[in-house]
Amino acid sequence: MFRSRSGSWFGGSGSKPKNPHSLEHLKYLYNVMIKNQTVSESNRSLLVETLRSITEILIWGDQNDSSVFDFFLEKNMLSFFLRIMKQKCGSFVCVQLLQTLNILFENIRNETSLYYLLSNNHVNCIIVHKFDFSDEEVMAYYISFLKTLSLKLNIHTIHFFFNENTNDFPLYTEAIKFFNHSESMVRIAVRTLTLNVYKVGDEAMLNFIRDRTAAPYFSNLVWFIGNHIVELDNCVRADADHQSRGRLSDLVAEHLDHIHYVNDILCLSIDNLNEVLVEQLFQRLLLPLYINSLNKGQVQTKSGDRPMVSRVVSLFLLSQIFLIIHHKPLVVTILKLLINFEGNQIMPSGSNHESSVAIEDNITDEEKEQRMSSSTAVSSNSISNLTSHLETILDCLDPAENDYEALFGLSLLYAIGQNRGVNEDQPFWNTTEWKPILIAKLVLLLTSACQMTSKIRPVTVDLAINLLIAVAITNQPNHHGLDDKNLAVLEQAKEESIMVARTFFKSEDMFLELFEAEVNEIIKRPLQVEYLLQDSSILLPPTGTPMTGIEFTKRLPCGEVERARRAIRVFVLMRRLSIAISGEVETQLPLVCVQQCIKISDILDLNNSDLIACTVVNREGTRLRRFLVIDPIQLILVEPDSRRLGWGVAKFVGFLQDVEVTGDKDDSRCLHVTVHNSPTSTTFLSDRSPAHRLPQLAARFVFDDHIRCMAAKQRLSKGRIKARQRKMHLIGKILDVNTSTPSSPPPGTLHALRQDSIARHAILGRGLPGNLGISPTGTAFPSPFGIRPVGFRRAPGLAVTGRSDTPVRPRSSSAHPTVQRGNGNKEAIPLTELSTSADHSQNSDQQDSSAGQAANL
Repeated sequence: MFRSRSGSWFGGSGSKPKNPHSLEHLKYLYNVMIKNQTVSESNRSLLVETLRSITEILIWGDQNDSSVFDFFLEKNMLSFFLRIMKQKCGSFVCVQLLQTLNILFENIRNETSLYYLLSNNHVNCIIVHKFDFSDEEVMAYYISFLKTLSLKLNIHTIHFFFNENTNDFPLYTEAIKFFNHSESMVRIAVRTLTLNVYKVGDEAMLNFIRDRTAAPYFSNLVWFIGNHIVELDNCVRADADHQSRGRLSDLVAEHLDHIHYVNDILCLSIDNLNEVLVEQLFQRLLLPLYINSLNKGQVQTKSGDRPMVSRVVSLFLLSQIFLIIHHKPLVVTILKLLINFEGNQIMPSGSNHESSVAIEDNITDEEKEQRMSSSTAVSSNSISNLTSHLETILDCLDPAENDYEALFGLSLLYAIGQNRGVNEDQPFWNTTEWKPILIAKLVLLLTSACQMTSKIRPVTVDLAINLLIAVAITNQPNHHGLDDKNLAVLEQAKEESIMVARTFFKSEDMFLELFEAEVNEIIKRPLQVEYLLQDSSILLPPTGTPMTGIEFTKRLPCGEVERARRAIRVFVLMRRLSIAISGEVETQLPLVCVQQCIKISDILDLNNSDLIACTVVNREGTRLRRFLVIDPIQLILVEPDSRRLGWGVAKFVGFLQDVEVTGDKDDSRCLHVTVHNSPTSTTFLSDRSPAHRLPQLAARFVFDDHIRCMAAKQRLSKGRIKARQRKMHLIGKILDVNTSTPSSPPPGTLHALRQDSIARHAILGRGLPGNLGISPTGTAFPSPFGIRPVGFRRAPGLAVTGRSDTPVRPRSSSAHPTVQRGNGNKEAIPLTELSTSADHSQNSDQQDSSAGQAANL
């Protein structure tokens, strides 16, 4: 009888319960642990499986049965975990214990259950346990366990970890020992944990951190960052051939993590911590490494006890500081050191530690001497060079052999102008006395960039224009800081860019595609300096080969096509600058307003349209019945709308200029049609060669007879030529090149009437012209409704005569049929007026991917 009761408490005489998620099962597992308190080879696997099962039951009980945790705490089962750890049980069991604890604390949601687990100080004992951290798996689970605990910190739970009476905080002090661990994931976990600790905001805890750990931790952290920067600089110096870009990319990413971590701490606005952190940054990093490396003249190898880095790396580092950190006391003080000519060492106000050096007059000479003699003081030689920093930055903008330093000088000045801490009181550029000098430097740089043989990269031109607009142009029309001389020089530079672009306009067969692609690239992907400075490749000397994998805008052009691309991009950027100065609005670019083009799923009114029925056979052999509509700039495949007679749904759209059509030798009714990627597509100027880019559409079009096939081929071929000529004419007008589009036969002539008659006979298959309706089954029949395509003023595919070369805007919607978009909204879009657009808009991709287009077919 006694054994029966005892057995029921431990799970029924030792028998394993059938339900794994139950209190009975936990009692059974407790019995297992009681019988196996000493770890041995024979029971090691059993203990690991028992620990895993206990975790599952506790997580289930947290959500479903509070008695599970009651039993766990009543039997003090966490002490069993600690007892097992203290035995030499090997990494296998330790890893399972840490994994169990990590999963347990990560999934506990009930606050009372959490308090139970944290009571009795067992967790802190586990934290300070001497694990074998040489085992990578133990290290990974241990630091993950600490990070999970930090996520549970708040104003209430902090007291389970921080003992104010004994000034003991093992969760924090043990974690920061690994701030410079060789594994990046461990370092990231430590940073996350420290931020979680700082965010709690407990005053006693923060005082403990400031008094006991802040100075040594921040000092070591800053020194570690400095060593990392020296390693980055060595990689830049040694990789002139671009052979170590992977390593350099990792170093840049790690540096950005460091700066973001520092910024995260500063953004918490904990004054006591910020004072210590800012002081350590100035004394051990910013002054000796960042700023003093800008020294003009002979480059020194060391500044105090720090090696110097190259000027390019120094400019890059300072740019990152101003782009990421907006803590006003820090950024304003750096700025004073860069542009003030006082020759004094400036420290942030409020620093009151022994190593700080101020401009202050209320300290004794003895204190000054003591501070200056400290190990972290900046040498007098570096102080005397402070007056040359601004001159050095501005000298970097002078066009020389290349724009290697100029790119980073521009980045630093742009970042300063965009920094919120710098501009908090008033806009920085409104208070700068040397702004005219900067403007003159920028104008000279842009003038050099517009030359045919210039070695200034497109990204530098873009950044220089952005900086000039920020410095000299206000939001008010015709108000800018450019004098007549600078305006004249910029206008001359723009004309020079036009002349260079004209050279390729007359000689490059792909000029239209290149022009549209560059225009759309500039519109869709405006320069973002924050992302630019995340690219490690710009730290290496400019190269002219695409084999490095560096993006085209960040290197020198290679070959005639890339030289044409550069000429186009520089011209478009200079045009944008000219428009910004004049306060006008762009009215000619892009050449096509994609928003007004027909899109897939648009519902079209096809009354009075000339339609050619065909069967589209794709690469997989699928046969789809469609109707071909040819607009002045688009090829459209439509499917009849089953709900409304005379209407159709666009299933594929492509630009006529990208169409390639060939006949079939074996079948006179068949055409092979390929629609290549449009220049407006983001993939057009990708690194993949044209031969490897999949077309939007590649299919056979099978017509009812050879007459219809001939008519379709003629219209597609002529439509392609005219669409390209029309756009080239517009580009010519922008570049001031005299061009003329081939004139179509005037309306009413014998040739025009004959072509019209042939086309209609080919489509209708009958002697008398008539209106076409489309039945849901795809058959053509005379319609009594006077069918007309949406917005068509005349039949698509026929010659559009008497057309103006300038873009024509749609008239009032009441004068035209409508295009009904897929969402049911109606908007008037005359299809014959979509060849160009004077509206400047942010155009989205006109074409879907090849797979998506095929699916829509």
